[in-house]
Amino acid sequence: MIEISTDINKAKKILENNELVAIPTETVYGLAGNIYSETAIKKIFETKKRPFYNPLIVHIHNKKLIDEIAINIPEKARILADAFWPGSLTLLLEKNIKIPDIVTAGRNSVAVRVPNHPLTLELLKALNFPLAAPSANPFGSISPTRAQHVADYFSNDIAMVLEGGNCENGIESTIIGFKNDQPIIYRLGSISIEEIEVLVGPLKVKNHSEKLPESPGMLSRHYAPKTKTILVEDIEKELSLHANKRIGVIVFKTIIDKTNINYTEILSEKGDLKEAMSNLYAAMHRLDKLKLDLIIAQKFPEEGLGKSINDRLERATKE
Repeated sequence: MIEISTDINKAKKILENNELVAIPTETVYGLAGNIYSETAIKKIFETKKRPFYNPLIVHIHNKKLIDEIAINIPEKARILADAFWPGSLTLLLEKNIKIPDIVTAGRNSVAVRVPNHPLTLELLKALNFPLAAPSANPFGSISPTRAQHVADYFSNDIAMVLEGGNCENGIESTIIGFKNDQPIIYRLGSISIEEIEVLVGPLKVKNHSEKLPESPGMLSRHYAPKTKTILVEDIEKELSLHANKRIGVIVFKTIIDKTNINYTEILSEKGDLKEAMSNLYAAMHRLDKLKLDLIIAQKFPEEGLGKSINDRLERATKE
């Protein structure tokens, strides 16, 4: 049976024994293992039922360690690391030859970040190896932002969740790579395009790929509830099409007063996109447990972090 605990020493011993621990970050909980242990990395893929062609993110505790993970690092990448690490930015870089191919799905690039959570940073400092840590959920399911979400998914599959409270940002990191010094977004995330462009100029966006994705988080169907979910501009209009169904809705800030809504999740009553982002996955988890016929989500303003929220909702609605 899985243990939820704040015991870093116990987590360290489990990881050193080539087993897995779910770890908290400021984005989502990750399913972590030693990047240099093929046994541990295979367990990550197998436990999540994640395809081996989908690469993992390497987590380190200090930006100075980046040169042990990657080579030929662009100056713009270092600028972004200085600005956002520890934090919700993942850099996709040319990998150091010592990074195992199983971590990078055989590619010559590696995704790396410094997470911004005190418990996980302390754990990483105590280990003599970095951790690979994709989200701690079955492949394609809603990402976990609470320790209990992980326990609900993997109660008999892993030994421990390191309890770090609720994830502050609530969706995954933004992933940036480079081609000929041009920064490219491979996954929209907890840091907005606008924040990054201030530092490195205009970004290209390439955040969907079904075959041989260059980066984690590029598959179209992802972060999805079991309950059928649709994303619409006008919830009231959509409700009229679904009489006699048990319906839950996800809205930004405004209550919709309709009798055929069974449950409503308001992500930010004050209309704050960061707060809405933080609450998104937890709301999806709650609705998914209610045996609804349908979840209807309201499209968010296509600006700043609203783009990242819409990205997650769009992926949740793919068939």
